Amino acid sequence: MRPQSLSDIVGHHDVIGEGTLLRQAIEQDNLISLVLWGPPGSGKTTLARLIAGETRAHFAAISAVSSGVADLRAIVREASDRLGMHGQRTVLFIDEIHRFNKAQQDAILPYVEDGTVILIGATTENPSFEVNAPLLSRARVVVLQALTDTDVSAIIDRALVDKARGLGERDLALSDEARELLVNLANGDARFALNTLEFAGAGLADHGTIDTDRILQAAQRRAGSYDKSGEAHYDAISALHKTLRGSDPDAALYWLGRMLERGDDPMYVARRLVRFASEDVGLADPNALTLAMAAQGAIHFLGLPEGSLALAELVVYLALAPKSNAIYRAYDAAATDVATTRNDPVPIHLRNAPTGLMRDLGYGRGYRYAHDFDEGVIGQQNLPANLAGRRYYHPTDRGFERDLALRLQRIRDIYEKTPATGTIEHDEGSQ
Repeated sequence: MRPQSLSDIVGHHDVIGEGTLLRQAIEQDNLISLVLWGPPGSGKTTLARLIAGETRAHFAAISAVSSGVADLRAIVREASDRLGMHGQRTVLFIDEIHRFNKAQQDAILPYVEDGTVILIGATTENPSFEVNAPLLSRARVVVLQALTDTDVSAIIDRALVDKARGLGERDLALSDEARELLVNLANGDARFALNTLEFAGAGLADHGTIDTDRILQAAQRRAGSYDKSGEAHYDAISALHKTLRGSDPDAALYWLGRMLERGDDPMYVARRLVRFASEDVGLADPNALTLAMAAQGAIHFLGLPEGSLALAELVVYLALAPKSNAIYRAYDAAATDVATTRNDPVPIHLRNAPTGLMRDLGYGRGYRYAHDFDEGVIGQQNLPANLAGRRYYHPTDRGFERDLALRLQRIRDIYEKTPATGTIEHDEGSQ
């Protein structure tokens, strides 16, 4: 059921429709190398074949999964001979080009540069991360979105009536409920839809009707482009983190389910939630980190599917907890000072003095023992001299941090009122 011409293509009007730059380049036989980036079943291989056919170029296809540099060199030799003897160009189609390592991708580069081959690579992964920059700079990235439900439905209809390449000779019907289910399960994947339709019709008498039960048996699962080590994985965890930050428990539960049900490592998810508890909730609700560590222990102890409920409980708690990134900002500011300012010695009154020599040298002298003072607080200079007075932690007025802000202000008031002289010495070596 692959389209036989560009006009047969369903969907992708923004990429290959009438008047687009790519369509004009193909019609004028003026090709450049391309990287087709899109989810499974979006038509990458079909488009590559049609481009070669429309431009009268020879089409040579390999898969990065099963081919290596030797296969590439053989195609390049033939392409060079074909171009020199007959003037015919060669479209080198590399399916799953992201599976080639750097050396293999580098081996293609010279022949793309000198025009021996026109490269069309297909990938389900973000080419910014998976295709070498020199190769990517010599190709145009064409983004193919997943087909819409309307597109998939049109492809199904075409397969049902096409007598030459589809199921038209058998005159099969598809119930409305079965059509809706098949389109839903396909998730924009035309290949999945066609394979499922063909399997559902197998064994059914001619002129029969395919119902939802046959679609469910044929499909077994929902189509999806989720790759637990690829971009979809990082997009999903980003969505989970940002919906938690936005205090939306319903969306957060969905993205949690999206990750766990599609095979993501639950311990990875738990680690990210522990990070969220510190980064985005912080001291606005100190219990968040405790609960996050408890959920991490539960998923480690129970595994899936039982442990998913512990993560779900945590996700709802984190979504509804008061939010503060004050700790995140405070540590980032402190770390920046460590990296960008002179690291002066520890002030002498804060140094450890376990030996007589160290005490004779003044280590620990002038240290004020906080428990000897009212409220257990006494002002003293605890930062290196070049950072004196620097403040990193600025609490919010949300949740428990509101109480901490009041306590911190009281402490800072005491520090400001404490004279710089008249210190009370305390023998730190005895503590």
